[in-house]
Amino acid sequence: MIPDLAAYACDPSRSRGRRYPVSPDATRSAFQRDRDRIVHSSAFRRLEYKTQVFVNHEGDLFRTRLTHSLEVAQLGRSIARSLGLSEDLVEAVCLAHDLGHTPFGHAGQEALNDCMREWGGFEHNLQSLRVVDFLEHRYPAHDGLNLSFETREGILKHCSRRHAEAIEAREPGGVGARFLRGRQPSLEAQLCNLVDAIAYNAHDVDDGVRSGLIGLEQLEEVALVQRHISRVRSEYPMLAREGGSRRLLYETIRRMLSEQVYDVVDATRAAIDRARPDDVEAVRGLPPLVCFSVAMQADTQRLQQFLLRNLYRHPQVVGTMEAAQQVVRELFALYGTDCGCLPEGRAAQVRAAGGQAQRMRAIADFIAGMTDRFALREHERLTGRRLLP
Repeated sequence: MIPDLAAYACDPSRSRGRRYPVSPDATRSAFQRDRDRIVHSSAFRRLEYKTQVFVNHEGDLFRTRLTHSLEVAQLGRSIARSLGLSEDLVEAVCLAHDLGHTPFGHAGQEALNDCMREWGGFEHNLQSLRVVDFLEHRYPAHDGLNLSFETREGILKHCSRRHAEAIEAREPGGVGARFLRGRQPSLEAQLCNLVDAIAYNAHDVDDGVRSGLIGLEQLEEVALVQRHISRVRSEYPMLAREGGSRRLLYETIRRMLSEQVYDVVDATRAAIDRARPDDVEAVRGLPPLVCFSVAMQADTQRLQQFLLRNLYRHPQVVGTMEAAQQVVRELFALYGTDCGCLPEGRAAQVRAAGGQAQRMRAIADFIAGMTDRFALREHERLTGRRLLP
């Protein structure tokens, strides 16, 4: 049974539909079908072996793109229920938002964007839409997963004007139009964007401490973390005596997440009450409504700045990412120089892609779809060198 939806929520029975019409399902709404299609896609399975911060070989318990996506979906559903939004749509968008991510996380994206600069660049968010629209081949009559407009709108959370114009040319009035008209996506899409940040801030704190690259003492520089650590220590003094630093960290992160979730619910309700949107189309004509309070926004930004300085720019992380970027750049150069280097079957697809720009895009599609370990194996196969363990 679908919970009651607010008037400003996306109702699956009123969806703007799919690019290729399908008959209604007897037991699932349009957004539930989208979620199921995403979960059964090849791109979703590959997220298990794609980097979040730490490359897969560095430890079995660090987050991957898959576990990150699951955590984002869990947070998104919780908040959506409190706000009367479509939980199924939020879940679908959250599960799909990183499908276009390269191996080796943002480092891989930066390297592939540099390689593709002459041919339109590369951006993982746009690639996620490309995956669900074209690159998944699961249906006999069309490419892509044929998702609902609302799910695709949420996946494309930002887009340059140039890319929006290209999408609009293919699909007039479609998911690229709002970037040209200065409009907002649905509240469900706005929520997915915010819970993405909540999730990665929390789990990057956890993974950073687990890795030994940041310590609890350093984290106490950050107000959002410090106030919860202090309260946990006060309530559970035995943790200091029993060497319970792991329990201290878990409880601190749990409370941080709870505070942020409740803050988003309260701040967003207040924004909705002020704006009073009658329906989802009214939402699209308003400023963003899903938000933190001013104080929580400042606290969250300070946590992000801390993680940037102390984790993402840590010499160990930077060294690994530089090696990973070298893998991506050398693979692109090798494939671009001689597509015969590509695995059997892929070379023919690249040759059939058309002109040079289309061939390079096909090579970028192939590299972006790789897992970390497949990229490393391919690089070793072609160069005889292994840049990472």
